[in-house]
Amino acid sequence: MSKKQPPPPATPATPATPMAAADATALIRWRLALGPEAEKTAPEFNLRNLVKSGAGVDGVDDGRLGDFDEALGFPYDQTQRKGGTQGSRPYLPKWLGLVREFFSKDVVALVQKDAIERKNLTELLFEPETLPLLEKNVELVATLMSARGLVPDRAKDAARQIVKEVVDELRKQLESEVRTALLGAVRRNQNSPLKLARNIDWKKTIDKNLRGWDIARRRLVPEKIYFWANQRRRHDWEVVIAVDQSGSMAESVVYSSVMAAIFASIDVLRTRLLFFDTEIVDVTPLLVDPVEVLFASQLGGGTDIHRAVAYAQEHFIENPEKTIFLLITDLYEGGDQSGLVARVRALSESKVKVLVLLALSDGGTPSFDHELAARLTAVGAICFGCTPKLLVRVMERIMKNQDPASVIAETKSSQ
Repeated sequence: MSKKQPPPPATPATPATPMAAADATALIRWRLALGPEAEKTAPEFNLRNLVKSGAGVDGVDDGRLGDFDEALGFPYDQTQRKGGTQGSRPYLPKWLGLVREFFSKDVVALVQKDAIERKNLTELLFEPETLPLLEKNVELVATLMSARGLVPDRAKDAARQIVKEVVDELRKQLESEVRTALLGAVRRNQNSPLKLARNIDWKKTIDKNLRGWDIARRRLVPEKIYFWANQRRRHDWEVVIAVDQSGSMAESVVYSSVMAAIFASIDVLRTRLLFFDTEIVDVTPLLVDPVEVLFASQLGGGTDIHRAVAYAQEHFIENPEKTIFLLITDLYEGGDQSGLVARVRALSESKVKVLVLLALSDGGTPSFDHELAARLTAVGAICFGCTPKLLVRVMERIMKNQDPASVIAETKSSQ
């Protein structure tokens, strides 16, 4: 009977080579970018093991990397959880708190916007406990306006307060510059050619002639009398604004409402504002309060630009040579394109300054119908994506009888 042979001696295990710090840091960054699913595909992406190896992220304590992963991963995790008892969404106030803790203000706004769009969080964002934690910006106002029909009664006051805060801050940032530029453009002459008693600028005349005070006679003997640059006539210019309120133009609706309210507060401008989709709503009477204007908008639906331009042409344009027509739309026309082109040609030929703002926001290059934009440009319109500050510069040029093309080209080349 043969003896059983003893097993061969075991080969000594090769000791694991410690991972270089740079490699571990690179892996953890990839893991955070790829999300939890990466661990199933490649075990080396295991977050816990990477932390044990000494890898980390600057500015985040090793013990908080799990929270950091949750804050970053939620909007971008493509996995759809099914079955089980675990919820598919985190507790939003907690998640928003984590986002604010780990990221800068600009990043918070971006991540919040992505979460709303990617995870369809609109209804949850209207919860009273969640609303106060949101980053208040134009994008949030646009979201609230787009889905305000879903706002429950218990959250309506909070939602309206957020809209008011954002609108008030936006107006505060823009109003001084707008008033200075546009009033300066209209009243650019210092001396009136009509030296009539009713045109005397009494305050300036007194201030400039104080040296002529006659003590004995107790009267002012002016060396020079100053007159208003012109009698303060109202409505030197007409500003007609037609805003496409289709869903893709939500941010433009917010900026348009604020800018229109500022224009309406300037006495040398007569401002009219209408919103349109396939219907038209004249919100000019509400311009004293841009918040009310926003709540009068009905974001979403189709688009009939031709109908809106026809309405403005027939009801608002009284002095063509002193009218600036702002058509704010991405030009995805659902109505009569040929009719629209003909209307714009007629406006341009009557000396109306037609500006087609493909977007009015602080964002990037807008998406728009390039072919229709080219057709409108060919008949005299100026088509461009616009920020509020660029709009002020363009209108200032027009009111000074200067060509705004160079200002627009300069802005495009710097982007």
